[in-house]
Amino acid sequence: MSYEPIFALFWERVKQSIEDKTFAKLTLAKTIGDTEIKNVYIRPVLLENDVMQMSVISRFKTEETESFYSLEETYPILFSLMNKPFLSALLFTSEQDVVFKLNKKRVGSITEQAPTFLNPSDVILEMKAKGI
Repeated sequence: MSYEPIFALFWERVKQSIEDKTFAKLTLAKTIGDTEIKNVYIRPVLLENDVMQMSVISRFKTEETESFYSLEETYPILFSLMNKPFLSALLFTSEQDVVFKLNKKRVGSITEQAPTFLNPSDVILEMKAKGI
């Protein structure tokens, strides 16, 4: 069974947290084996014209890169990184942490935990203040 439907549900939670202004950050972690890429961090940024983009920071062994995408463009990028090489995605919101994990058989699951961050990201707070 593909993990795509479960990851799509997880992504809906990501979009909902941005809409609800509770999003703090999103992290891909737990790589398979010794890989060049170590982590991916996703956070919203506001451009000069108050358009939100997603900053995707990829941390490698020896360098770090940052790219910017629309929210819609971010999903296929993250999905392509799941299973090869990442086994988990962690959504941090001010209400709860939502964790997507792949087990050894590559079956996806979603769990919820108490929030790590009490406040949404600064950009989300700025968007809320501006009514965006």
